[in-house]
Amino acid sequence: MSESRHFRRNALLTSFVAFLLVFVLWNVEAVSFLLYPLRLFVTFVHESGHGLAAILTSGSLNSFVVNSNGSGYALTSGGSLAAILPAGYLGAAFFGALLFYLTNTVRYTRVIAFALGIGLIVLTLFYTWSSPIALLVGLVSGALLGLLGWKGGGVLNLLVLNTLAVATALNAVLDLVGLIGNADARLGAARNDAAAFSAAVAPLIPPVVWVVAWVGIALAALGAALYYSIIHPLRRNLDDWNP
Repeated sequence: MSESRHFRRNALLTSFVAFLLVFVLWNVEAVSFLLYPLRLFVTFVHESGHGLAAILTSGSLNSFVVNSNGSGYALTSGGSLAAILPAGYLGAAFFGALLFYLTNTVRYTRVIAFALGIGLIVLTLFYTWSSPIALLVGLVSGALLGLLGWKGGGVLNLLVLNTLAVATALNAVLDLVGLIGNADARLGAARNDAAAFSAAVAPLIPPVVWVVAWVGIALAALGAALYYSIIHPLRRNLDDWNP
């Protein structure tokens, strides 16, 4: 079996196992406690998304916080609110979709894991000193991913990266779906991202409309990653085998 075909087989298998693992975590009470660190990781990515959007729109990220209950917030200066406010949920969805695509199309999965780990550590050291939980999440996840890329085998890297990608992307989508019925909700004096977006950017359009739009965008990103990394190559291989 060629190296390329061997990689495609392992990618298909581990992506299927990743979806199965996430399904089990969400539906089997005995192992549901494992969702907690994933929840904190998704919040870390969510707040990083706000910060990255601020930086890309000529603003700055001052710091971000992850709370023990899975909530969080980012402190930014300047930039475009139209980009910053939706970048939390959509950033997490895009992160998961992009990671899934790269993991299943690039054979150097160890490099992906190592680079992601280093990136998380650098981001953590620059922006999370005011949040002990964010600091812990970033340093531990970064160190584990770095170690995985350095010492882990190819199949293990595929499985871990696929599971992380699926869990992050689907959590972002489910968070948005859960927000549909609570689009005007607040946490203390702070509006949620959709309510803040509606108030600051498009006050004539209700927050729930933006939530539904973001759900569609997030699902499209995940669907595109699934199609172009798994379904399309599989169909092409089937065509090659059945001329």
